[in-house]
Amino acid sequence: MKIRALTLLCIIVVILSGCSLWNDKPSPSSSPGPTASGAPVAEDIAKAYLTAWHNRDFASMYALLMPQVKEKLTESQFAERYEKIYAGIGAANLGVAEIPQATQTAEASGSNKDEQKKRVTENVVRAFEYRVSMDTIAGPIEVENKGMLRKIQMQDSEEKKWFVDWSPAMIFPGMEEGDKVRVQAVAAERGEIVDRNGVGLAVNGSEPQLGIIPGKLGDDADNVKAMLARKLGTTVKEIDRKLGASWVKPDLFVPIGLVKESEIADYKGIPAVAFQEQSLRMYPFGKATAHLIGYVGEISAEQLKQMKEKGYKSGDLVGKAGLEQVLEEKLRGTDGVVVSIADARGVRKSVLAEKEAKQGESFQLTIDSELQTAIYNEVKEDEASVAAVEPDTGEIMALLSSPAYDPNAFTRGLSSFQYDEWNKDPRKPLLNRFARAYAPGSSFKPITAAIALDTKSLDPTEKKQIAGLKWTKDASWGNYYVKRVHEVNPVDLNKALVYSDNIYFAQAAVGTGNDKFTDGASKFGIGEEIPIVYPIAKSQLAKGKLSGDIPLADSGYGQGQVTMSTLHVALVYAAIANAGNMTYPKLTLFDDTTVPALWKEQAMSQTTAATLKSALVQAVANPAGVGHGAAVQGSSIAGKTGTAELKASKGTKGQENGWFAGFDANAPKLALAIMIENVQDRGGSKYVTPKAKRIFEQAMKQR
Repeated sequence: MKIRALTLLCIIVVILSGCSLWNDKPSPSSSPGPTASGAPVAEDIAKAYLTAWHNRDFASMYALLMPQVKEKLTESQFAERYEKIYAGIGAANLGVAEIPQATQTAEASGSNKDEQKKRVTENVVRAFEYRVSMDTIAGPIEVENKGMLRKIQMQDSEEKKWFVDWSPAMIFPGMEEGDKVRVQAVAAERGEIVDRNGVGLAVNGSEPQLGIIPGKLGDDADNVKAMLARKLGTTVKEIDRKLGASWVKPDLFVPIGLVKESEIADYKGIPAVAFQEQSLRMYPFGKATAHLIGYVGEISAEQLKQMKEKGYKSGDLVGKAGLEQVLEEKLRGTDGVVVSIADARGVRKSVLAEKEAKQGESFQLTIDSELQTAIYNEVKEDEASVAAVEPDTGEIMALLSSPAYDPNAFTRGLSSFQYDEWNKDPRKPLLNRFARAYAPGSSFKPITAAIALDTKSLDPTEKKQIAGLKWTKDASWGNYYVKRVHEVNPVDLNKALVYSDNIYFAQAAVGTGNDKFTDGASKFGIGEEIPIVYPIAKSQLAKGKLSGDIPLADSGYGQGQVTMSTLHVALVYAAIANAGNMTYPKLTLFDDTTVPALWKEQAMSQTTAATLKSALVQAVANPAGVGHGAAVQGSSIAGKTGTAELKASKGTKGQENGWFAGFDANAPKLALAIMIENVQDRGGSKYVTPKAKRIFEQAMKQR
């Protein structure tokens, strides 16, 4: 009985002793804060640690860690770990707070009974819960976590103190020693560009990437690199440059160049060669759409300075030319990012925050890729600019410049040799001619006629007698004169267009006067930017205000200081086909009710448009006409040729640019304008008309 009583007494003592050890809260009679001995209680340590963390005071956090933790981790290592993590994820607005009434106590456990006894008698363990929140580059992070406090007997002292038993899991739940917080960018897929029928003009694809595993090159490295240089069209120096990058290791794949799927077999058996699939921007129509679509390339240091605030970073691909550049911000989309915990092998353990990638906007153009290709094949050997427009809708069906370059060469890795070859080519394949304005020559004459007819300055049926091949208004012109090729009398509007009579149209312009002529030209949009997304040079009558009879006379037949883009000329001829209305030009297909149907309502009257349409049909149909080469059997092509002379002064020889502009009068579904440089000694504008004929025939086949 005494033994049982004594045993019961011992149990009571042990329980009471345990309560005393594990319950460190002050007694009701005690005030909050340090105990009577002055030592901080567990709650004070937890709050101090969380407050220091909230303030990013890592030194104060470290001061509260257990001595055993400090033996393995210096203060600078501790602070650097937090700072690197927060810097890497772009942490801002850090908030760390205790979760109220969440304190729990627990006995330290040990596999060894003696160790367990030692912890019970010497250490006390207490849990505290807290919440950490912050904004990051991947969005907000908010986690609830648990930390541990231990009460430790101080060395050479009977005093016991509370410390934070720190581990990586206190940074983020689930972290272990060796784990890392990893930030991974998720590239947004670039929007694609397709033609009116959905055929890809700039698409996302992939090609095999040939690479070298440096550690496998062996003793024959020089011969292997020389062989690869020959096959890939590069140099050993360039291969060595890539192999010498700071990140390269013997067992890593080092990209060298892209090859086609059909070429992989050619590299079979070459030591150290391996392949990976590489994402690639591809341009299926190559040169035919090069200047219109453009290409992408790695962002330059200069571009990065200007675009860094928009989220661009080193290594990003950006539009370098064409619509790829013009529509860059819409095509590129927004990259996503994932903040995660990964183990030492790089295997993801958990995701802390994630911002999904937003795909770039895709664009459908009004371009007909089949027609574009047919036109390019007609002029690819020439220095040319061509535009084709659907008259009743304003939709641009073709827009190209030649000679051209292959945009795929830029995305696959352009060699310096290839770039130098293009850059030094006197035909200038890198120059976008359709974006420029040129002297339109006689293709401008219908505009002169329209202005004169609508201002009643010209009677289209009046038969004029013009003596000789030269005309001077009066003595005030001195030695200056206007010259024509054919002396045809009498001459009316129809005959003037058939024989392209410069004097007739010079007189029409002078008879209209500077002010009326300038005002009439503005009705065609001359002096304005063409309202499409692609920047095209503005057309002009003169560099300043048009004044004086000589500049006015020269303007009448498209010389002097008159300049127009081929697109603008095509739009003017489309207006003749469209009863005088210039439809609003469209390069992209979209549902936007804010875009008006017309750009210039009644740029000329319906009567004038009908008169010009009839006369332009004669200018092509008449075998004596310079435009007859564009005639298509079974159709009624209305059009006008032009030869713009670029020379320092009258009486000298210079470059000649040949033009043809027109449409099928019976079925006006295509208004076409072609400009070809350097047609001197090739028949002038007669060199252009057969090409126009074949283009119309191709377009008619597609209907």
